[in-house]
Amino acid sequence: MKKLGYARVSSTGQNLSAQINQLKEAGCNTIYQEKVSGRKTANREQFNKLLEDVNDGETIVVTKLDRFARSTKDALQTIEMLEEKGVSLIVLNMGGDKVDTSTAIGKLMITVLSGIAEFEADMIRERQIEGIAEAKARGVYKGRPHTYTEKHGGLQHAIELYKNRHINGYTVKQIANITKISKATIYRAVKGYKLEEQN
Repeated sequence: MKKLGYARVSSTGQNLSAQINQLKEAGCNTIYQEKVSGRKTANREQFNKLLEDVNDGETIVVTKLDRFARSTKDALQTIEMLEEKGVSLIVLNMGGDKVDTSTAIGKLMITVLSGIAEFEADMIRERQIEGIAEAKARGVYKGRPHTYTEKHGGLQHAIELYKNRHINGYTVKQIANITKISKATIYRAVKGYKLEEQN
C-alpha cells in the first residue's frame, strides 16, 4: 500500500522538518509539502496536486487534521471525495490517537467528527438567530453593515469618475485603481444611484 505524505505550515518562517520526519517514520516515501495558509484551498498548490496524483488503493498521511483541512466541514468533504476515489486517510495525531479511515474505528471517528461539526454549526446558527431576535427587540438590529456608505469619500469620487467617463475616458478598472474601491462595489453603487434617479 503506497503512502503519500502531506506536510504544511502556515508561513515561510515556520519549519516543516518535524512533520516530514513523522511522515517518513509512518512509511511515506513521497511527501508533498508547502508553506502556505490553509484558509483557501485554491492557494494550496501541493495539496491540490496530491489530490490529483493519489490513486485507488493508496493512502494519504498527515500529522494532524488541521494540516490537512481548514475546518471540520472541509475535512469531511475531502475525506468523502477520497473515499469515492478508493483512497484512505491516516491522521497520526488526532487527540492523541492515530486515525485511519480505512478501518471501522477510523470511519466511526470520522462519523463522530461529522456529528460534532453539524452540532457546532447548528449551535452557531441558533446563537445568531437568538442574537438577532434580541437586537430587534431592543431596536438596535440594522442588518449587515455596508463597508461603503454614501458619505464615503472614495466611493463618491469613484461614482463621479464613472459618471464622467465620456469626458475622462477612464475604464471601470482604472477608476477602481485610482480610488482603491473594488469594481464590484462601484457597479453596485452606480446601480443604486441609477435606481434612485428613476424613482
